[in-house]
Amino acid sequence: MQEWRVLAADAGLRLDQWLGARGGAGSRGRASGWLERGKVYVNGEPVPASRGAYLVRSGDVIGVWMDRPGSSKPADRSMAGTRHLLSVLHADAAIVIVNKPPGLLVEPLPGRAGEEHTVLDLLEDAYRHEPRARFFVVHRIDRDTSGLVLFARTAEARDALKDQFERRTPERIYQAVVLGTPVPAEGTWRDLLSWDAEALRQRKAHGRDARGKDAEATYRVLRSFPQASVIEVSLVTGKRNQIRVQAGLRGHPLVGERQYRFDSPPEPAGMPPFDRQALHAWKLGFVHPSSGRPVTFTSPLPADIKELIRRMSCHTGTPSSAPGARGLPRPTTSSSTARRPASASSTARRRPRAPRPKR
Repeated sequence: MQEWRVLAADAGLRLDQWLGARGGAGSRGRASGWLERGKVYVNGEPVPASRGAYLVRSGDVIGVWMDRPGSSKPADRSMAGTRHLLSVLHADAAIVIVNKPPGLLVEPLPGRAGEEHTVLDLLEDAYRHEPRARFFVVHRIDRDTSGLVLFARTAEARDALKDQFERRTPERIYQAVVLGTPVPAEGTWRDLLSWDAEALRQRKAHGRDARGKDAEATYRVLRSFPQASVIEVSLVTGKRNQIRVQAGLRGHPLVGERQYRFDSPPEPAGMPPFDRQALHAWKLGFVHPSSGRPVTFTSPLPADIKELIRRMSCHTGTPSSAPGARGLPRPTTSSSTARRPASASSTARRRPRAPRPKR
């Protein structure tokens, strides 16, 4: 790799301009080609093509690796508008943990590869410069569900992780906002579900239905409002759309849910609008396939769900909170407007007023 140090006189130039004038590219067009092929480094870190407008600073070390593996082909320009959606929380030789935003599929739908960019596509694009980089989907979450997704980087790691999921040992905890308040405040959901391949949805199955599969999860209420509640759901099984289905079957569909409402009434007037199901894959724990040690990852609630909870707090006043609620925004109460109710003892000491004499 050839390297240069930026002089004070050149500070403030765009990176592609600097490469064209000082870095041997000879033109901004050629510099842009280097950036698209992943050949450019700043202070030891590879620079994506989208950062050609980076303003260099005095002392920056600019490197160009002309023979970098995988750099003979330019980056896929169609990915430019979605690269920012990839958020890798952890990566090592065996696994990758991604914090998926809502609206993005984990992998292409069967027979529809290339129709839209997925998390798998973004990973392959981000690691295109690594020789023999491969990624295997270990589990999935729905398109409009946000949060943690696990990928394996080798076939051996995939098989080891799949075995854990089949034995139901990983910890998978979600946070959701549902209509109403489940009663009791914590418990277990058990259902028999069957997947309708034509309608692409789960249906409640009868005991004699051979297609029926057990679906089980535990839940607890974290915070409750007059019209909705924040709940935490821990999966025991991992069926498609499971939390959405089981909550809906009990008359508590997720806020924003469109498919699994069953006989639930429409969302009540005054509920803040929400354009996806309010479900977030918050915590994921499993045994690392290489080290054999337990590992745990968490993802904070995304901004849209935090805003939903904040708006419900503002519209309904101070909600009740279950003990141990984690990571949820809380409303504040002004000390100047808060009133303390009279105690029982002070009420007991009050004497009735004497009646006025008649005139």
